[in-house]
Amino acid sequence: MPADPGPGLTFDEARVRVARLRVELRRHEHLYYVLDDPRISDAEFDALLRELQRLEARHPVLITPDSPSQRVGGTPRDGMEKAAHSSAMLSLDNAFDDGELADFDRRARELAGADVLDYVGELKLDGLSLAVRFGTADAGSRLELALTRGDGVDGEVVTPNARTLRSLPLSIPASELDAHGVPAGFEVRGEVVMPAAAFAALNARQRADGKPLFRNPRNAAAGSLRMLDAAVTASRRLDFYPYLLVAAGQPVFPSHWESLESLAALGFKVNPVRERLRGVDGLRRFRDIWLPRRGELPYEIDGLVFKVDAVDLQRRLGATSKSPRWAIACKPAAQQVETVIEGVDVQVGRTGAVTPRARLRPVEVGGVTVSRATLHNEDEIARLGLRIGDTVLVERSGDVIPKVVRVVREGAERRPFVMPSHCPACGSPVVRAEGEAVARCVNASCSARLKESILHFARRTAMDVDGMGEWLVDALVDGGFVQDLADLYELRVERLADLTKETKVSPARLGEKSAARVMAGLERSKEVPLGRLVFGLGIRHVGERTAALLADHFRGLDRIAAASADELEQVEEVGPRIAESIRTFFASARNRELIERLRAHGLRFGADAGDPERPRPLAGKVFVLTGTLAGMSRDEAKARIREAGGKVSGSVSRNTHHVVAGENPGSKLRKAEQLGVRVIDEAGLRALLTG
Repeated sequence: MPADPGPGLTFDEARVRVARLRVELRRHEHLYYVLDDPRISDAEFDALLRELQRLEARHPVLITPDSPSQRVGGTPRDGMEKAAHSSAMLSLDNAFDDGELADFDRRARELAGADVLDYVGELKLDGLSLAVRFGTADAGSRLELALTRGDGVDGEVVTPNARTLRSLPLSIPASELDAHGVPAGFEVRGEVVMPAAAFAALNARQRADGKPLFRNPRNAAAGSLRMLDAAVTASRRLDFYPYLLVAAGQPVFPSHWESLESLAALGFKVNPVRERLRGVDGLRRFRDIWLPRRGELPYEIDGLVFKVDAVDLQRRLGATSKSPRWAIACKPAAQQVETVIEGVDVQVGRTGAVTPRARLRPVEVGGVTVSRATLHNEDEIARLGLRIGDTVLVERSGDVIPKVVRVVREGAERRPFVMPSHCPACGSPVVRAEGEAVARCVNASCSARLKESILHFARRTAMDVDGMGEWLVDALVDGGFVQDLADLYELRVERLADLTKETKVSPARLGEKSAARVMAGLERSKEVPLGRLVFGLGIRHVGERTAALLADHFRGLDRIAAASADELEQVEEVGPRIAESIRTFFASARNRELIERLRAHGLRFGADAGDPERPRPLAGKVFVLTGTLAGMSRDEAKARIREAGGKVSGSVSRNTHHVVAGENPGSKLRKAEQLGVRVIDEAGLRALLTG
């Protein structure tokens, strides 16, 4: 006999309710952990999960391995067992410079007998490699086994731990597998990483509990995934990013790109930073874009990966005993040297973050003379056990700011560094909030913060002020021409044209033409959508998407400024921390004065100039973009859709109203056709935008 179904429910009713709860919880897990698009609060999610757990506890017969309740971890295991990989998990050869990258392309072309090859460029996430096998289940496919890389032939079984990764599906319906041509028995290989925010939170808990700090996110991720107690893994935010789809150890699709697109369509969290590339010039372009930007990413990477796209060519190229000949890791060259810490000063960033920097006895690293290195924060200095006067090992990798790796020898007259209590640029107090590793200057008008704030304000995804580069911002602030963002709109061509910068030959004048370009950019910026203005203001924790959601919800900057914390939290993705940050920003007398001055200069404070109640032709409509649009960028298309009241999603579902297809659309177009979602082109989108 089935167990007591619980108050007011028969067993059959409980079974139906359990099925519905699982569908709902899986949907919200995918929205939150894969699409970064949460639709309910954490408290609401937890309430649904507790209800499911209570029903399953009353009816153990209803428990299945792919139930969301099984992600929380179970009884700790006695030890690690091992299992063989379906095919060897090889490592990658490295290319540290342009010559090595060109050599890889040349060898691949010669072996393939081709003049030019097509590649796929991806980020090389710095985490722990994981192979996850899915086996045939009654209604599709279910996660059966998860192995670490191990020695590449055998890996450690971490299946209970892998089940706790909320960005990793536990099962795939047969209808989805059939729709995308994936067999029920397949394997996904990828990287388990700990996002930077989760790493900081973990170390904050470690510090509060008096426990040792983790050295870096990679070590934290590896240690968390290999825990004998999966409940510990479940308590730490880990993400799984797949990079390979195989069945019986072999690729499923004729191209690597198709594999990635299919994984994304099946609900896996495929990294969005990926691109099809043509020839070695394509490899160089991707490298030159993404290696310098790795510090902006929400997780750590240790380079890039380039793979020959065509699977038949991959097979023809083959592999050595250690590495495939059709793929290579492109890494910044890391070089290390010893030198002495002669002192420590601090640098102030846009958000007021006060970062300690080591003043080094100048030393040459990779052909560059290095005299400074970042020390990150006080906790990092404590972890290193570093003091002024010590001899340290300094590492410089590619164009990354040099960092101190470890103390080699303690100095004879070593002395500690003391974090300043006041900002060195403006004299305002420096405060370290409880639970945070970073100390900050509290003065929003600090000159050091101002420079970074102007650069942020002028960036393409904010106010898009063409020509507002770093040297110009330095000249404007250091010369006293600009003391806050509003001063930018009081500049004149004549003043800008006379500004000069130092060059190797002689000082160079900006000139009338460049000055006019900057002024034209400032004038155009007065008409950017409200969401981009909110983003440009640089409110802490308010990113581009959150700013757009705030603008869409409140329809006016004054309404955002006047909103209570409860009202702010009604907006998608705005929780207590973001709401408090917004309230703090608008509570500042300096910021309120800045807003009024920007208003006087004619910036757009409503959904449309002077008309915050403008009709929105796309209100309530959900759009998905795929392919390349000819007349506008992706960012512009998203901004215009949101401005017109629509929402932009990253995946196609039955809730999608329109898929906008440009040139070279991907699997999203096929998914739209299968679901009967209306597909329009760029002209169709423009017609909808105009109502």
